[in-house]
Amino acid sequence: MMIVNILKYTLGILLAIAILVGSGFATALYFINRTSAPPAKPIFANDSPSVKGQKPKAPVAKETKSASKPEAKSEASPKATPTPTTSAQATEAPKPLPSGAYQARVTWNRGLILRVEPNQDAERIGGVGFNSRVIVLQQNEDKSWQKIRLENSEQEGWVKAGNTQKVDEEDLQQTEQTEQTDQQR
Repeated sequence: MMIVNILKYTLGILLAIAILVGSGFATALYFINRTSAPPAKPIFANDSPSVKGQKPKAPVAKETKSASKPEAKSEASPKATPTPTTSAQATEAPKPLPSGAYQARVTWNRGLILRVEPNQDAERIGGVGFNSRVIVLQQNEDKSWQKIRLENSEQEGWVKAGNTQKVDEEDLQQTEQTEQTDQQR
């Protein structure tokens, strides 16, 4: 009888250790799987089917207009009609290019974030989609940031350098022809 009690006691301890090890292993697997899962892919305006037929830079231009409206309204708040001033700004000719500026294309496949200053912690003011054409205006001292202007708007901002590629005239003409055929489809 004493041997049976010792056997029960030993089996009880072994079973308790097995349960503790198994639950610890299961908990570790749970947390490893939770932390190693990639985050959800962001959905951009040009990803939706309703916008697929349009150029990727079209949503950025809309954001630019809505971003400039508050400024125009705040400046024109004493006036009776602030809306015409906004539409007049949108139809004005683009600013002339400063010396050293050139046209480029966004090469980073996730697009770029426009910032107010050449700093990772600076305020975000917009974005530029992949393969969109921009005008590179200048670079900071250490050439790690580029100041760009969106091609069809007045919005300017800073992006990380190395994510744009200079475009020559032949590329511009080929791209325009491709965009026109895409729009006709």
